[in-house]
Amino acid sequence: MGADTTIDCDLLVVGGGINGAGIARDAAGRGLSVVLCEKDDLGAHTSSASSKLIHGGLRYLEYREFGLVRKALAERETLLRSAPHIMRPLRFVMPHVAGQRPAWLIRAGLFLYDRLAPRAFLPASSAIELAGHPAGAPLKPEFTRAFAYSDGWVDDARLVVLNALDAHERGARVLTHAACADVVRRAAHWEARIDGGGAPLTVRARGLVNAAGPWAAHFARGANRAAPHRALRLVKGSHIVVPRLFDHGCAYLFQHADGRVVFAIPYEEVFTLVGTTDVDFAGDPGAAAIGEGETRYLCALVNRYFKRQLAPSDVVWSYSGVRPLLDDEAGKAAAITRDYFLERDASGPPLLSVFGGKITTYRKLAEEAVDWIAPLLGATPTGAWTARAVLPGGDLFGPQPDNRGVLEFDRWVAALQRRVAWLPKPLALRYARAYGTRVDVLLDGCGALADLGLEVAPGLYEAELRYLMAHEWAACAQDVLWRRAKLGLHLRPGVAGRIDAWMAAQRPAVVIA
Repeated sequence: MGADTTIDCDLLVVGGGINGAGIARDAAGRGLSVVLCEKDDLGAHTSSASSKLIHGGLRYLEYREFGLVRKALAERETLLRSAPHIMRPLRFVMPHVAGQRPAWLIRAGLFLYDRLAPRAFLPASSAIELAGHPAGAPLKPEFTRAFAYSDGWVDDARLVVLNALDAHERGARVLTHAACADVVRRAAHWEARIDGGGAPLTVRARGLVNAAGPWAAHFARGANRAAPHRALRLVKGSHIVVPRLFDHGCAYLFQHADGRVVFAIPYEEVFTLVGTTDVDFAGDPGAAAIGEGETRYLCALVNRYFKRQLAPSDVVWSYSGVRPLLDDEAGKAAAITRDYFLERDASGPPLLSVFGGKITTYRKLAEEAVDWIAPLLGATPTGAWTARAVLPGGDLFGPQPDNRGVLEFDRWVAALQRRVAWLPKPLALRYARAYGTRVDVLLDGCGALADLGLEVAPGLYEAELRYLMAHEWAACAQDVLWRRAKLGLHLRPGVAGRIDAWMAAQRPAVVIA
């Protein structure tokens, strides 16, 4: 944290998940001095445990969440344009099951889904005959008809990091592994004690944002000395990863007899991601893990549709996250609203608490949050800006977001591979998808493979590790393998120790750029 013992700022944001990072970015872009603190790694919990989708939420129409679906649909293409390297359009296939949702209801829902918000480049929904479609090949022959529609895929953990990086480059101070241990409301400011394992740091902020995710209600009670006005319901969502179940590029949405839906999504080239569950949760959100019943549930649903049958022993990885959802007294966890609520308190130095939400609406949530708190802090009214900006690395064809970045991403990758022909093509593709135009920063001074330095682990060179430590707050192998570079599924478990040792040796010389 440096030699400072006290930092004065306009806004302290507590929580380095997608909402906290998004709010810090928006506020910094409007000229506010911002400090963002996160007790662990950026996106270490709920925000990296999503289904990795940018979507309107087709199933929410069934619960008449028309406002939420419209808001999320309006965000899809805005987000895809902002970071086409870490997001991409994805086509979903929903096999029709006799005796469950009738075909007319599905067609009506998709008709509405196509029209609730404008679409510039995502194709409309359609009916398909599975016998003549690649998506039909891995399915059991009893499934003959399906419906297809469009949404998007996102590398959720990198989305968090890129928002934090943009905030940092606009002047915000980002503190990771730095817990807000105590916060007190003074007459004209908030006084927070930040504990990062060394000497405590004091932050004096004129405004405070509570974006602590599943810990938000607890933090609000400590900060405001009162319970939040809206109750939260903690719901655990778990996913499993299995060897690839199909070769085409579409994803599936499967209906279950209990009314839930589950996705099967292409993942990391050679795997399939299956999820999610919805289970009420009590306990420490940081310790959430999949239960045996959840694994069996997801395997059974996959087995209902695919010819190839799964057993729990086929699962190569699983992850769980706890979602802080607004308690709307829905009976089933799956029926709880995914909309967000911003609790505002201007009775002294302003406090804004974020409850609920979904990754697709994070940018809009951040915009609404800063629209409220910025004027209270005397910020010069610059207005909302993030809808017209790209995230770091997303400026593939220029500084403004446009459709080309999405529609011509493969063309941009091919040009990059020609420009750095000394890089193995698979490595250049991975760098392109993770870093976009920031690959030039990673490769600065490199003109041959040897210039990347030691190959600390297969496919992971010193140059990339230095970049992640200096620019993306990576502190250990876990940060790199499972959130920044997504190599954890491809490497043997023993490599983590080598990466940790290398990073520990470099750490004294690393300064966040």
